[in-house]
Amino acid sequence: MNVPVWVNGELLDPTKASVSVFDHGLMVGDGVFETIKCVNGGAFALTRHLDRLKLSAERLGLPAPDVDAIAEGVRGCLAAAPPWPLGRIRVTYTSGNGPLGSDRGNQGTTAIVIVGAQAPFPESASVTVVPWPRNERGALSGVKSTSYGDNAKALAYAKERGGEEAIFENLAGNLCEGTGSNVFVVKDGNLFTPTIASGCLAGVTRALVLEWNGGEETDLPISALYEADEAFLTSTTRDVQPIRLVNGTALPVAPGPVTAKAMRVFAERSAADVDP
Repeated sequence: MNVPVWVNGELLDPTKASVSVFDHGLMVGDGVFETIKCVNGGAFALTRHLDRLKLSAERLGLPAPDVDAIAEGVRGCLAAAPPWPLGRIRVTYTSGNGPLGSDRGNQGTTAIVIVGAQAPFPESASVTVVPWPRNERGALSGVKSTSYGDNAKALAYAKERGGEEAIFENLAGNLCEGTGSNVFVVKDGNLFTPTIASGCLAGVTRALVLEWNGGEETDLPISALYEADEAFLTSTTRDVQPIRLVNGTALPVAPGPVTAKAMRVFAERSAADVDP
């Protein structure tokens, strides 16, 4: 079944949908995006994701996206899709066509919505700390940018070493984030996660876990991950995923009691409200 994609206000057959080779999202990664979970035909936390899309666009200096039109695009794609138990919605927003360089063009932006099935993540994760730091002072810090080359390289590095997710520290040597996830650690029964100032993305699932479970946002040395009593990842499509191995070394328990509670609470609260 060909599920239509939405491009600049039109629902199109995916075999006929196209974006110009001059689009700066392709040429120089000048764009932002969101990944949104789809459960049984409904988009989870759509409002929060589109709010973050607007914020990312603002921080990148792009014109404000028409999030109402994008939301209609999401609903249109989902209406034509099978009711997958778990799906992924990808919203991409770029500066549009531009010249052969970093200067932006003036031909208007590009907005795209694509939906597809999503395989569940494993019950727990093995993570690999990579040797390249996040720049918490960089222009793209905290922006969900389409400039994802560093993430692609880091994830390949992790998988070559048996990991399923790559973990970054920042320039200060503190724990930052994964390639597509936030990180929480538990020590002596207390829940911690890096601050947004660490350079990590302000994850939607991260925010909900903090709202629903409590926890402290603080600077954490990278050693805190190795020394944790328990730890977990959060992201849109994995929800709360326990970490079992860090660079091949097992954590004491996965999931531990704090992680198990966070998993249970997230499952219950997200099932009760599709747009918290």
